[in-house]
Amino acid sequence: MTDLAGLRDADEPAARAFLAEVGPEDLVAAIHAMSDDDLLSVIGREEVRTAAVEGIIERLHEYAVPERLAVLHGMVRFDLVRGTQVLERHGLEFLEGEMTARPHLAAGEPVDVVMTTSLVRFLRLVSGEANAGLEYLAGHLDIEGDADLALGIGGIFRVPGTGRVAVDPRLLDPVDVATAIGHVPAAHLRRVMRSGFRPVVLGEIFRRLPEFVNASKARGVDLAVGFRLLGNPSGEIERYVVRVHDGVATVETGDDGGDRDATITCEGHDYLRLATGHLSPLMGVLKGQLKVKGDKAKALQLSAVLDIPKSH
Repeated sequence: MTDLAGLRDADEPAARAFLAEVGPEDLVAAIHAMSDDDLLSVIGREEVRTAAVEGIIERLHEYAVPERLAVLHGMVRFDLVRGTQVLERHGLEFLEGEMTARPHLAAGEPVDVVMTTSLVRFLRLVSGEANAGLEYLAGHLDIEGDADLALGIGGIFRVPGTGRVAVDPRLLDPVDVATAIGHVPAAHLRRVMRSGFRPVVLGEIFRRLPEFVNASKARGVDLAVGFRLLGNPSGEIERYVVRVHDGVATVETGDDGGDRDATITCEGHDYLRLATGHLSPLMGVLKGQLKVKGDKAKALQLSAVLDIPKSH
């Protein structure tokens, strides 16, 4: 297997030559095999950083999944930072199934999205190891602009030696989400939930909700609880209805006008915290973050029959 440690003492020409010759699958495997500290000590050196980033970006097309790549259109800028300092700024243009590197993209050049992260997390992302969605939720990746395009980039890379997508950032495990948002400030979650990532998060959380019903606790339970989620920049109020009947839960999207026992109204970011165990239903009601219309006991009973995901 290729060992990136050979770059530890390389100068810029040697680094460019190495990255031009190494096979793409070997390169991905080598990145995955190194710890964050080792990656930073090898690729973060001033002598090789620019050459390494350029070399990797120019080869990304070699391990992208063609059908995923074909649906991406637009210009992306990566700002790689250390603290508040931008170390590298590079672009990727997607057009008609082709991905073209745009090294040293100027800060003022028009782009569709800017993705800001550290060098190491950039390497984890573009090698198909990190989930762009979880990185964004956790505050390790900042997205300004077209969130769909940003997430699309995170989902185009294949597992080395296969045609299988390494990470699909639109498939979010609630336990991973609970872990990702465990220590991020509410202001960050508010911002994320006002971005184009909002429907992805809400859709996945509600889609997976029936999996977390505790069948023994829910046996004999019959209830219907509606959710009205506020905070969408479009002004739209997203509506969902969760029904539990004799141990089984179902989720309906929208408002069909059917009967329900209670309706909970809250901001999208507060629902995200509620659904991942970071907001107690009772405290949410007492603090006014969750407004309940109808049978409050039924609303609380819903949370009682769910085994809320816990962070790792």
